[in-house]
Amino acid sequence: MNDPAPSSSVADLLSARLIVSCQAPPGDPLRDTGTLVRLARAAAAGGAAGIRANEPEVIAAISAAVDLPLIGLWKDGDTGVYITPTVRHALAVAEAGAHVVAADATARPRPDGGTFADIVAAVHAAGALVMADVASFDEGVAAAVAGADFVSTTLSGYVPGSPRQDGPDLDLVCALSARLTVPVVAEGRISTPEEAALALARGAHSVVVGTAITAPTALTSRFVTALPRT
Repeated sequence: MNDPAPSSSVADLLSARLIVSCQAPPGDPLRDTGTLVRLARAAAAGGAAGIRANEPEVIAAISAAVDLPLIGLWKDGDTGVYITPTVRHALAVAEAGAHVVAADATARPRPDGGTFADIVAAVHAAGALVMADVASFDEGVAAAVAGADFVSTTLSGYVPGSPRQDGPDLDLVCALSARLTVPVVAEGRISTPEEAALALARGAHSVVVGTAITAPTALTSRFVTALPRT
């Protein structure tokens, strides 16, 4: 599965299945390429249908170790548009071995003045697919019109103007699934198997889970915060 595949083939492999996001933020003890590869291998052993990973080096290493559809991105910065913000980032992700390049497709300006459509054209020319990370219904529709092969609710709740809530934005999943012909992926704050199943029931083509599976630092912090302090 390490060679790029038609969108229909990748979509079929991910249909009604779980994609595990194997990432770690800067400064986290797990932010190490070998460790992230082991997380991806563990997710595959557990039955994951796909992996989502950050940065070309990590993507290349996971691509060599795990025979699953790989959704790659490149986070550059931590404000504004920073998920695969430019064509340069997108092509590096594709060249590293990602079958699908995930990129911010919100309405916010990109750091180089380019457009999401520019990224779609460049990635398609490189033989890979594109997943649009959006925060709203209108952005999802616009991304599909621009040629995105998948639309994901990744950024709902993290962009000004999108609903702030503890759980996943299943209303957005439902609305986009009813409108679009491209697969809609549910991502963002999915914390339990029951929420993942509900996302599929609300129309998601597939589900991405990250923190609840691959982020022990964040999970430990949640438990510590919930315990009474004396």
